[in-house]
Order: sequence, then structure tokens, then C-alpha cells
Amino acid sequence: MDFRRIFLPVMLLGVFAGNSQAQGFPIKPVRLIIAFTPGSSIDIVGRAVAAKLSEMWGQPVLAENRVGAGGSIGSAVVVNSAPDGYTLLANSSAHVANHGFFANLPYDTLKDFTHLAPMAGGPNVFFVGMGTGWKTFANFIAAAKANPGKLDFSSAGIGSGTHLNLEKLKLMAGIGVTHVPYKGTPEAMADTIAGRVCCYLAPLNAALPHIRGGKAIALAVSSATRTSLLPDVPTIAESGIPGFDYTLWLALWGPAGMPGEVVSKINGDVNRALQTPDLRDRLINLGTIPMNMTSPQFTAFVRSEFEDTQKILKAAGIKPQ
Repeated sequence: MDFRRIFLPVMLLGVFAGNSQAQGFPIKPVRLIIAFTPGSSIDIVGRAVAAKLSEMWGQPVLAENRVGAGGSIGSAVVVNSAPDGYTLLANSSAHVANHGFFANLPYDTLKDFTHLAPMAGGPNVFFVGMGTGWKTFANFIAAAKANPGKLDFSSAGIGSGTHLNLEKLKLMAGIGVTHVPYKGTPEAMADTIAGRVCCYLAPLNAALPHIRGGKAIALAVSSATRTSLLPDVPTIAESGIPGFDYTLWLALWGPAGMPGEVVSKINGDVNRALQTPDLRDRLINLGTIPMNMTSPQFTAFVRSEFEDTQKILKAAGIKPQ
């Protein structure tokens, strides 16, 4: 029997079916699970990208906030969905940090997801209420060292990117503060502004309206270089912590096992969406710089960030709980 006569048509059928699936995608609404609260950095950027993809695809991209446990609740929703491209995850760099904070995650961060595309990245801003009396980042460091463990410092939740940023700051500055996790960025900012906690390393795009509105003071930014949106605000590295650099990045994932053609379709369309002048300008004006990677490049990036996170948490003495 000539097996080639049997298997070759089957193989070709599979190729054509895959190409057809990618060409037709999407033929129905796409569900976008956003892993943090409304008004958070990933919510702002995720919804902006979803709106542009809706225009490009002619199908609704329906954003849905599923929050809690540093974004891992939303991640779990996606990992258990059908791998057809119709349920996607919008999460931050918290996605690669969760493994270091939570002992019983119901998924493997590297193996159980398709790493689709990064969207944007930007600094956090060291953000304090008007009542602290601090004028510089050095004032905070001095207060923290004079009162070890007594300053309450907020984050968007255990395992969030802002929590990881705080742990890196504590480690490199040699300070002790009390971590106060919140449900998300809006809640953390509100209590920082009200003076119930001293400070927050807030995502720049979420914090800008409060800073420009005179409700809070920006003392430093977490990136290696200053941001053009707050040109007079120094970096943490400039402010006494040499070499400090932290970028909060935001990206899209799907469940493992997605067809390669659909992955390429989504990745290419996200990259094109981010280069459209209206979306690009909107993100830049919010302090987030659009990113552009292929899916394989992003997969390698996620692995590298995962490994770097492990090193930070190990050095900080943090163990999953």
C-alpha cells in the first residue's frame, strides 16, 4: 500500500484548514480577560488595544475584569479556556512574578500559556500624598531608615508588578517598610493620596491625572531614564539608588495549544494596532511606550523576565505562600 497517497492529502488538508482558520479569525466576539481592576494600568492599555482590534477585526473584543491574587485569578480563567484565540488574557509583568508569591498556582506560567504579544511598557512613579512633607526621594529614604518597618507602603496586590517593584526597592535601598496590598491601583492610589499609607510605586499612566491635578507628588520614577511626561522628576537611580531600573510591562496571552496561524494573526494585528498613530500617541501620552515583538521573541522575553523575578525574590528572602 502506498501510504503517501493516504497521508499526503491528510497533511495538506491540515495545512489548508490551519490557514483557513487564521484567515477567518475572528468570526465571532473575542473575550479579553483583564487581570486587574478598572482604572489600573493594564485596564487602561488593555481596553485601548481591545478597541483598536475591534475596529480592525470587525468583531467586538469584549473586555472583562477578573481580579484578585496578583492577577492569577484572571490568568486561571484563560488557561482553562478553549485554545482557539477567542479568550485572551491582558496582564502585566505580575504574570511572571506570581509564581514567587503563590505556592499553589493552578497553572505553570511558562508552559500553560501561549505568549502572544507585548503591548507597552513604562515606569512606575514613586507617588506620595500631599501630607508627608517630603520634597525628595531622599527624604523618604531617610524617613524609612529612621523608622524601620513603621512606614506603610501600598501596592496593587500581592504578586502584582507594583509589589515586585517595591521588593526590588527595599532590597536595593536597604530599607524596611510595611507592605499593604490593595485590590488594585485605584484603591492603592486613593489611600496614598488620603495619607492612610505613605507611598505607592504607581503605574505612570494611572498616576498622571492625580499628579497633574495637584493631589499627589511625584518624587522619582522607576525607569533607568527620566520620562518626558515628568521631565523634572528624577529617576530612583539618580536619587541615591545607583543602577535601579524597573519597567512595568503589559501584554497578551492565550491558553497553551493555540494554532500557530492564529497566534501569528493575533501577534501581527496587535503589532499593527500599536503602530496606528491614534493608539500610539494615546499610549505615549499616558507614559507607556508601545512594544513590538514576534511571538517567539516575546516567549523568550517572558522566560528571561521570569528568571530575573526569581532572582529578585530569592535575594529578598520571599518564599511562595
